[in-house]
Amino acid sequence: MTSPDPSGSDEVIIEVRDLKKVFGTQTVLDGLTMDIHRGETLVVMGGSGCGKSTFLRMLIGSFPPTEGTISMFGHRIDQLDEAGMNDVRSNFGILFQSGALFQSMTLAENVALPLEEHTDLDRNIIDIQVKIKLELVGLREHADKLPAQISGGMKKRAGLARALALDPKILFYDEPSAGLDPVTSAEIDQLIIDLTKKLGVTSVVVTHEMDSAFTIADRMVMLDKGRVLKIDTRDAFDAIRTVADDATEGMTVDDLLIRQFLRGDPIGPITQRREDTNYADDLLNTADPQITRSPAVQATRRSG
Repeated sequence: MTSPDPSGSDEVIIEVRDLKKVFGTQTVLDGLTMDIHRGETLVVMGGSGCGKSTFLRMLIGSFPPTEGTISMFGHRIDQLDEAGMNDVRSNFGILFQSGALFQSMTLAENVALPLEEHTDLDRNIIDIQVKIKLELVGLREHADKLPAQISGGMKKRAGLARALALDPKILFYDEPSAGLDPVTSAEIDQLIIDLTKKLGVTSVVVTHEMDSAFTIADRMVMLDKGRVLKIDTRDAFDAIRTVADDATEGMTVDDLLIRQFLRGDPIGPITQRREDTNYADDLLNTADPQITRSPAVQATRRSG
């Protein structure tokens, strides 16, 4: 379940095979298989509850697979102990949705933290590296400010500078445009593109912002109910998105679902699927044989 990588690299840096994740009785991911190539930007998208955030957390080693495998840099991360996983983590950076900055530390101190914890560099070298990383995201002049003193977009950029501190080979982004105005969101998109080109990093971006997705992606993967609905180039997804209303006959159900999601249309298979759920069955949970349709309150008859 792979597709050509427009970034031009055939080297697989992350390999996912038959990945399954179950929490209790709920299957969140169900048999994901894909390759992620060096230097590409892969956008992971899908509706709420599709499993994209769980997938991201499994890639960074926060959740172990119930079944299947994840390999990164040739290492099966599902088989690594904590020390081995920490070695792998030193090769990737993460931009969390909130930026996840320490509020009592300046931007420079936030960016310096990974270097202080994971390297033996001299203080002067760390200070130089911090300035370089802040310059990459356009925040060098704000190095001494606290997170409370800067805007939401600047917090995202500062979080990105910290994610870059150890010169990672992979960057993971969790909703990088969430909560930002359109101009700031576009600035973050351009920053992701520029960093990918300048540093040659591989980027995996979880987002539901379609404008952003079509701006930054080399390839896209659409998840639905924990499965891969489609993984292909940005152009292939755009071809589905731009199909006219009078030209949808003959499209597969999956492609119609993808088209509705990409366009944000109010009518289509996604909403139809919700409407097909029987309200009475859902309310009474009649799939449970112990629950019947008998009225909860029986009418009483007054004796005369």
